[in-house]
Amino acid sequence: MELDLRSLTATSVLGRGAKGVVFLVRSQSQTLALKAISRPPPTEEKGKEDPYRRIRFERDVLRSLRHPLLPSLRGHLSTDAIVAFAMDACPGGDLARLRRAQSEQMFSDDAIRFYAAELVLALDHLHRLRIVYRDLKPENVLIQESGHIMLVDFDLAVKLPPNGNDSCHSSNSKSPSPRPPPTEIQRRRKRNRRRFLNCFSSSAAGISPEITVDASSAAAGTTGSGTSQKSNSFVGTEDYVAPEIIKGVGHDFSADWWSLGVVLYEMLYGRTPFRGADRKETFYRILAKAPELVGEKTALRDLIGKLLEKEPEKRIGAEEIRNHDFFRGVVWEEVVEISRPPFIPVGADWEENCGEGGEEIDVEKFVGQIFGSGGKEGLVSNSDKKDSFGVF
Repeated sequence: MELDLRSLTATSVLGRGAKGVVFLVRSQSQTLALKAISRPPPTEEKGKEDPYRRIRFERDVLRSLRHPLLPSLRGHLSTDAIVAFAMDACPGGDLARLRRAQSEQMFSDDAIRFYAAELVLALDHLHRLRIVYRDLKPENVLIQESGHIMLVDFDLAVKLPPNGNDSCHSSNSKSPSPRPPPTEIQRRRKRNRRRFLNCFSSSAAGISPEITVDASSAAAGTTGSGTSQKSNSFVGTEDYVAPEIIKGVGHDFSADWWSLGVVLYEMLYGRTPFRGADRKETFYRILAKAPELVGEKTALRDLIGKLLEKEPEKRIGAEEIRNHDFFRGVVWEEVVEISRPPFIPVGADWEENCGEGGEEIDVEKFVGQIFGSGGKEGLVSNSDKKDSFGVF
């Protein structure tokens, strides 16, 4: 459904990312979350990636999703300055905010079991669509009005090519199929990744906690290995990124299960397992250190340990996770029907969890101030906009 920005009233900012801003917007009939992205400047340079490719990819992902724990595209709009997606708003804030609200910033085992089960269902559904999510963190896990989760933000996701023998898990082949010669874009990515791994340091000015070197599509950033397709993109969020992504050896669905292990660890201990004094130390810990699972041996700690297996081929996968002792007694078909989740937002939660603001916000102006001149993205005037642009 095409929306008209003039018919929407933006009242607060729900969040900001490397590519856009999410606003709480109201129309006459509904309240929505609007993710607004600054129009990238047009490029005619040979070898440059289509600046709208990631926007189209996220649009296509949202259009394809039909799951109660994942967002659906409720509408879209396009102006001279921005393109935007509309999704259902979640009044309960995100899992990070909910964790901080706990008395000791940790969840009970029962609460962890509920949120973990819903994350397993959401990730497994994405994997069946051959989508690797690649940015699982508490800030991307929202709480719906019902108390159930919604996994959002597919800016870093990638869709792997279909492969008849692949079962949505990592696998190795003794006879890998020949790889096509790398394109110039792939060679540039490899040089950037190698340079970054050799040079990352906290002394760098303005360093961001996000690793967003690139978020390539399957067509531009994957390799075939007989029964498993993998992506070579170097993406993710520092504390949650899997070892194989840091190494640049190719990754697949298993990278999401590593990130789930980090999230469960954080819910149990109130901190992430590999955080160092700077990015260099964090990456070193992810690659070389075992997680400190202090306390008595429990099914939850055992599950976390198996998810945080550094070798993706040995890491626990979807079916084993569902059958793990930690989920004993869980009726998977009924999880999304649970009527009393651990937390159900009520009353003032809408305003309390809606971030900044309260007065009407000029969406285009706000996005332009962040991503305009001097920002990562540039605004495009009407005279510069190509009439053939068809993101939506």
